[in-house]
Amino acid sequence: MKKDNEYYVYVYIDPRNFEEFYYGKGKGNRKEAHLRDDSDTEKGKIIKAIEKAEEDPIVKVIAKNLTEQEAFLVEKTLIWKLGRNLTNISSGKFADKFRPHDTFHQRLFGFDYQNGIYYVNIGEGKNRSWKDCRKYEFLSAGQGKQYSDPLKTLEIGDVIVAYLKKYGYVGIGKVVEKAIRINNFRYKNQSLHQIPLTCRDMFVNSDNEKSEYVLKVEWIESVEKKDAKWSKKSDMFTTPLIKASLQNQKKTLTFLEKEFNVKFESLLLDH
Repeated sequence: MKKDNEYYVYVYIDPRNFEEFYYGKGKGNRKEAHLRDDSDTEKGKIIKAIEKAEEDPIVKVIAKNLTEQEAFLVEKTLIWKLGRNLTNISSGKFADKFRPHDTFHQRLFGFDYQNGIYYVNIGEGKNRSWKDCRKYEFLSAGQGKQYSDPLKTLEIGDVIVAYLKKYGYVGIGKVVEKAIRINNFRYKNQSLHQIPLTCRDMFVNSDNEKSEYVLKVEWIESVEKKDAKWSKKSDMFTTPLIKASLQNQKKTLTFLEKEFNVKFESLLLDH
């Protein structure tokens, strides 16, 4: 019967200064394999330098009797902890679960806070109007699950930036309630059926799966579409997608903070 806990995690240590320079995971004789490394990698160079000094690398097992998944995670934890001092080329299987190095001066989504900053495409047209969205504090998407489903993934507390095609960015707000079918949505305890919307065609397909879904929003700052914020020279982010993360769009975020006089970090941390 095949064992599933035969993996271990090991370290290579330079005997000249007792510093770790490589972490790995494996089973059987894997930990000795690097002793035959004659490559031009940093690891290979250190091993050659150690041998030239008539010494041998110190090879020690750090954790044993692991499953392969456990070994991957232990290896990555060690690589992350001493990453800058290691010769590992790969950062490990679970790299996306660890905070990037040199980011302790920043607040990062998923590490320091759980909500994100999202671009939302208004898609103004027959079935929705920015004027209604702004006045009655919502965003909507529908007339097909491929349009409404992305909106439904937004969580309470997420910061949203509303984009209007051919105009630019028109509003920054926070999600107050998750998206629900238009017939169930309420604005100040009133159904949207009772409110004088500019766009009455929002209710098309409201009785089936193509229904418009409405997301309740607290607008922090918003403008009419004629005053939309945009700069052709600033490499601004845009996409035809209904929803997209702005987490790594530094130029766009900086532009929006200046134009709307907001601080996204404060909005994310303000509960």
